Amino acid sequence: MSAATITGMGLLTPVGRGVEDVFDALLHGRSGISRPPEGHPVAGSVELGGFLPPIDAGTIAGGPDGKVMDRTVILAQLTAEDALADAGLVIGENVDPDRIGVIIGGVGGMATLEQQVLSRAERGRAAVSPYLLTGILPNMPAARIAIRFGLRGYSSSVGTACASGAQAIADAVRLIRTGELDVVICGASEAPLFPTFAETFANARALARSWDDPTEASRPFDLRRNGFVLSEGAALLVLESAEHASARGARGYADVAGYGVNADAHHPTAPRPDGTGAAACMRQAFASGNVSPAQVGYVNAHGTSTKLGDVAESVAIGLAFQGAVAPAVSSTKALTGHMLGTSGVVEAAATALAVAKGLLPPTYNLDDPDPACPLDHVRKVPREVRLEYALSNSFGFGGQNVSLLFGPPSTSARRGEDSVKGL
Repeated sequence: MSAATITGMGLLTPVGRGVEDVFDALLHGRSGISRPPEGHPVAGSVELGGFLPPIDAGTIAGGPDGKVMDRTVILAQLTAEDALADAGLVIGENVDPDRIGVIIGGVGGMATLEQQVLSRAERGRAAVSPYLLTGILPNMPAARIAIRFGLRGYSSSVGTACASGAQAIADAVRLIRTGELDVVICGASEAPLFPTFAETFANARALARSWDDPTEASRPFDLRRNGFVLSEGAALLVLESAEHASARGARGYADVAGYGVNADAHHPTAPRPDGTGAAACMRQAFASGNVSPAQVGYVNAHGTSTKLGDVAESVAIGLAFQGAVAPAVSSTKALTGHMLGTSGVVEAAATALAVAKGLLPPTYNLDDPDPACPLDHVRKVPREVRLEYALSNSFGFGGQNVSLLFGPPSTSARRGEDSVKGL
């Protein structure tokens, strides 16, 4: 069975772009949460969010294509460029285009759908774009990347809500373990900051509110948390069989040593309060990686800053690690906000980097830990620790649970000696 090693990362987030900038921000508390920029479509719909700068589609596609791509596709293509460059992959030179696939999660081009529905309501049938379908289909980020880079292997999309990016990684691991592919580009792209989508969360009172300082609004596991912060972003990992990576001299960040994927089978939006579904998912990841809970020293939590979710996850972690030394736990959503399916990929990258560098990114804004979340919290300052294995959790509406297990890379060369700014 081939080991699945991370050899490249592309990260486009509210706290920065690229491996070094993003991990440095997560370590040192550089928040990406702000009020909506002046003139932004969600001004008036949300109090705050995690925003990316405007991006001109013409920078990645000229002609008609640049005018009809949904923002999810634009973000995914930029991130794919970064991930391939970081991995040092050149299609057709050091990877067979028939042996590389792409799997990207996300809700699809909902902003395009909203725009087109409004256009039709205002101007009738003639206003509906013939490119509507290719703007909204959730497989378009993966398909457009395959088209642009000539990737002829397995191509798919994953739609498991906030767990979709992490599940894309799990699916990629399976394809590499079975030998079906040598390389998979996997992750998620989300652009949810448009009025209708944002307002459904606001009306459900799920979003953080009434904070004078936006950077204090996302506070996982803290007693004063009152909702999550909606953010946009894209993140893609290059997963590669260790044999293929070593043969071309690539250095690995970390292995995805195991994974768990299951369902709570409980409720469309609420997590199972007894934590049994999420705990079983974590145990699946341990079994998949053939490790014991005692070997896992860190959990990057889903930790969204919601009342129910943070408690349910805390209970689940306690069940999964019962009888073992409690792992260190943190949530990086305090700085990034919640990028839906993309969050799990950014957090997977942060967990892999924690294994590679022996540095745990802390939970910022955790001033007064909720007693209902009795965890070994990494609070406000990075923690130096030598990790054997680490876990990243992602949970989505519908009770979708994904846990990813990370360990040292199986490649002959490693990237752990890379420096991090300020350390």
